[in-house]
Amino acid sequence: MSRICELTGKGRQVGNNVSHANNKTKRVYLPNLQNVTLLSEGLDRSFRLRVSTNGLRSVEHVGGLDNWLLKTANVKLSLRAQKIKRDLAKKVAVAA
Repeated sequence: MSRICELTGKGRQVGNNVSHANNKTKRVYLPNLQNVTLLSEGLDRSFRLRVSTNGLRSVEHVGGLDNWLLKTANVKLSLRAQKIKRDLAKKVAVAA
């Protein structure tokens, strides 16, 4: 499993451990990923996604999974999230 948020695209970052003697060694900063079940009101389904806690807060701030997917560019989304977005867009287009 890759350590990338499926909704925000947030992944690992690289930095340095810096000792008291100012020695620098490479290290990796990993996002805080959680397995969560998010409900799509438009599709009347729940989806199990691997999302960063920061991404989860952002989804809640925007007003839910449906709003987040419709507003987010496909480049940031995982393939699974892009499929959910396509299904949601079809359902919205049929309803309109």
